[in-house]
Amino acid sequence: MPIWLMMMLGLSMIGGAFNLKVAGAPATQPAAPQLKPTETTVIAADRPLRLWAFGCAHVGSDLRISRRESLAEAIRQSESGGPLGVPPPFDWDIALDIGDLSGGQQVPTDAEGAEVVRQFGALHAHARESIYNLCGNHDRSGLDEPPARWWRKWVDPLGENSAISGVVPARRPYPLEGTWERYSFRVGNLLFLVMSDINEPTQRKGRGPLGGNPAGVVSGATFDWWQLMVESNPDCLIISVHHYMLKDTTTATGEYEGFRRGPGGEWVSHYHGFKPEGAPQGASYLYFVDSQPDAQAFERYLAAHPAAVALWLGGHTHTTPDDTHGGKALVATKWGAHFINVAALTKDHNNRGQKTAPMSRRLTFIPGRAEVKVECYLHTAAFAAPGWYKPAERTLPLARPFKW
Repeated sequence: MPIWLMMMLGLSMIGGAFNLKVAGAPATQPAAPQLKPTETTVIAADRPLRLWAFGCAHVGSDLRISRRESLAEAIRQSESGGPLGVPPPFDWDIALDIGDLSGGQQVPTDAEGAEVVRQFGALHAHARESIYNLCGNHDRSGLDEPPARWWRKWVDPLGENSAISGVVPARRPYPLEGTWERYSFRVGNLLFLVMSDINEPTQRKGRGPLGGNPAGVVSGATFDWWQLMVESNPDCLIISVHHYMLKDTTTATGEYEGFRRGPGGEWVSHYHGFKPEGAPQGASYLYFVDSQPDAQAFERYLAAHPAAVALWLGGHTHTTPDDTHGGKALVATKWGAHFINVAALTKDHNNRGQKTAPMSRRLTFIPGRAEVKVECYLHTAAFAAPGWYKPAERTLPLARPFKW
């Protein structure tokens, strides 16, 4: 048995025999730091920024199927590492969660919301507010509910429900500006434009009746806001963040690439669930903008304005680090922008036969350097040894150096 697997399972070799070490309660961790308002924070000019990007925890799915705490496990690994240091801990300053904390195929429940809050409680070395969230398609509420009711109650980026979510806006290391649907925040000369997935207004069946709805959606107002922010900040390195990738950018983001053909030539579920009434051709990418199907509004803008944004971070499609379905990789460059699929933390949500490796990414920006280092961290041994997966590491050029 490989040594890393022995360590992960808590095994030791004594006298030529394996011995199982039964772990007790986790070691006491220091209390989460009480962050002061941002304007009092002093940053060393040469200090790198380490951004942890993850998503698609599907908390309810893993807990129901294998009793695995997909979100809490990743947090504990990042801050403390696994048993005997395998996988190793890693440094991060802030994190981006690209959505799909819920694992339900119907509308998310308050019971799952409470579990999400409980698992965020695994944070000890970082404040909850160090993680910036957006709404994924599984986090959407029903068409007969207030928009994003569940997500705003339990995940709550604006701190509208602090008593429930535990999110306190004053503790944000970098304050956000905007609404639950779209907001921005700045870290040095990085400008983050964070956009949530929403219900498509023209559809008469939502997540509940459809049993899921995988096509990506933003409003016309969100696109207009994004364009205005891009054009108003030409000196910034702009990082666009949405649950979905854009069309034909990364693995399986083409039309119908979320599915496979069945024995009779029919479409069947694969990366995503096949929902004939849920715009299946666009199940793998951001499909609706301003209620226009296959709108490609972002794609056309970026084609006409190369390098207008530095990065687009998303997820939605769960797979392994080396998957190139559709002739595209999980990290790709197009229109002068780098596209990175940072998903997924879940192990059990996809049970349709395709391989899934729980993983996330860390992006490191070093002051004075016009590049970003992108690393892939494997949270289980499902694909390879847990920890940093070197074959997926990339160093991507930027239009200008990062600076605080």
